[in-house]
Parts: sequence; C-alpha cells; structure tokens
Amino acid sequence: MNKMGWNRKKKEEAEEQDVAKQEESRQDKAAARRKRMKIVFLRNLAGVLAIMWMCIIFAFSAQTKEESGAVSNSFTYQIVSSTRTFFNLDLSDARVKEIADAIEGFVRKAAHMTEFGVLSVLLFIWIGQWEMGLLRRGLTASGAAAVYAATDEIHQLFVPGRAGRFSDVCIDSAGAVLGVVVFVLIVKLITAIRTLREKREARRLCKVQAEPVEQTQQTEEAAED
Repeated sequence: MNKMGWNRKKKEEAEEQDVAKQEESRQDKAAARRKRMKIVFLRNLAGVLAIMWMCIIFAFSAQTKEESGAVSNSFTYQIVSSTRTFFNLDLSDARVKEIADAIEGFVRKAAHMTEFGVLSVLLFIWIGQWEMGLLRRGLTASGAAAVYAATDEIHQLFVPGRAGRFSDVCIDSAGAVLGVVVFVLIVKLITAIRTLREKREARRLCKVQAEPVEQTQQTEEAAED
C-alpha cells in the first residue's frame, strides 16, 4: 500500500471514529436522562413512603397502654425465644419470660429510635431534590423527624394510659440523627467501592486500547520505510 492509500485509509478510520463518538454521545445523554428520571422517581417515592410511615407511627401511638404493652411484650419474648433457639441455649420458658421482661424497656426505646431513624432517612432522600449541602440536608431531615416526634408525644397525652415525655422526644430525635448518619456513611462506602472498581476497569481498558495503538504506530513506521 502506497502512502496516499494509507492516508486515505486513516481518514476513513477517523470519520468512522467521529460517527462512533457521536453515537456514543447520544447514548450517554439518553442514559443520563433516564438516570435523572429514575432519581426523581425514587425521591418522590421516598416522600410518599415518609407520609405512610408517619401514619404508621401515629397508629402505634394511638394504641392504649394495654395494647402497646401486649405488642411490645410479645415482640420482646419472640426475640429472646428466637435467640435461644438460634444459639441452642439451655433456657426454660420461665427464664425466657424473665429476660424478656427485663429488656422490654430497652427494646421499646430501640424500636422508637428505629421508627424515627427510618422516617429521617426517607425525609433525607425526599428533600434531596432541592439544592442544599449534605449537612443542611441532614439537619433538615432529622429536625423534621424530631418535630414529628414532639407532636407524637403530644398525641399520646390524649390516649388512655399513655403519657407524653420530653425524654422520649430526645430519644426519638437521637434515633433520627443516627439514622441519617448511618445512611450517609453506607452511601459513601458504596460510592467509594464503586469508584474504585470503575478506576480499575478504566485502567484495564486503557491497557487493552494501548496495544492496538502501538501496533498501528509500528505499522506506519514500517510503511514509511
């Protein structure tokens, strides 16, 4: 192949590469648009779930003291009983009941923290559609959950046998803050792992693409000779 034919071939290859790049650019834009739509959908879904979760919390708070106690007693007993079965512990039913009664208060408080932790995470995801820093977003979500915790304790003042306590508001608020912190840490960890994998894949592709380039350069040098 003479030099003129070689130049024509290089020009055709360059045109093909330009067409491929344009097509790749269109595909990237379409993928980015689909990704944005998916994010908007998930954030709005989180807002709907947050409202539903608030209704569930309201329903639990509307239970009388006897109803709430029966639910927490049964739940705590099931936890201890399942632990006994899983670890094959030599515990009688009476001992299981005794342990369940001893830790019931802790389980109730942990359940309350979990309730408002979930609520704050849902709110955190939902308000992500507005432009704000990560810290402000977390404070807004946990603050909104803390306000709802206060209204929840006020609601319990009107439920027979129940009481509204400032200490419970503090516990629920702590759960809201903890929920956001744990969620952010998990997201950052997943993002870091994904970024590391993408960098490794990019380096691998660079090595694979570098080999044909070197071969082409060698061929050009041979043709010029």
